[in-house]
Amino acid sequence: MYRFLLSRQWVILTLVALLLIPTMIRLGIWQMHRYDERTARNQLVSDALDAKPVPVETLTSPGHTVTSKERYHSVTAKGRFDTDDEVVVRRRTNSDDEVGYHVLTPFVLNDGKVLLVNRGWIAADGPSQTAFPKIPAPPRGEITVTGRLMPDETTEASGIKDLKGLPDRQIMLINSAQEAKRLGADVLGGYIAQTAPEPKGDTPELMGSKPGMENAALNYAYAFQWWLFAAGVPIGWVVLVRRETRDRREKAEKESGAESETEPATV
Repeated sequence: MYRFLLSRQWVILTLVALLLIPTMIRLGIWQMHRYDERTARNQLVSDALDAKPVPVETLTSPGHTVTSKERYHSVTAKGRFDTDDEVVVRRRTNSDDEVGYHVLTPFVLNDGKVLLVNRGWIAADGPSQTAFPKIPAPPRGEITVTGRLMPDETTEASGIKDLKGLPDRQIMLINSAQEAKRLGADVLGGYIAQTAPEPKGDTPELMGSKPGMENAALNYAYAFQWWLFAAGVPIGWVVLVRRETRDRREKAEKESGAESETEPATV
């Protein structure tokens, strides 16, 4: 009855089914790993956002690499803005996905070290892309700024190419090591996305608000989806086998009935 399973068609179908089952199980396990990774990252972000602000030099120093645990941590710094060495970061978007610039202003601490402060987003409304845009001035004199600590930007992490030959005072990536060379100063590793004080007239538009969380639950759902698919493969195989068996039985019965009708009657 089941000799058809030895046919080439059914051997191939069975082998494909046997390969699909472990593949789908592994894909489900991979999605669970992704779920665990995203959940852990979300927890790190949540912990950093909930932590009380600390002086910036307790978390970073010149040459320091900001870790994932330190990222988004709220920090404070006392000093003054150095607008003479201010630069803009090209091709950055705001909350409405409008393309413009981020304003990067050195903040000179009381001990002489420099903290890079991303003061926020401004529109690219200059006469050309080569012209330095008009930037609202920050508060003068000694002030205290608050912001979220961020790691240095790299092409590998951001996907943004670090183009050379840009117009004066324009950059593609925020990188403390490069800015230290440009400024000839001790620059703290990473930078901060300013959250306070808020600028007059809401410009530059602050970019240090609460970051979005990764959708870990989606990976959890995908994992069970792959495992359901894996369970469905043998069920589907059994259904196909039973259907094939039924079709062959019906065909055999019809052929048997047709032969009995054609046999000559005996006297």
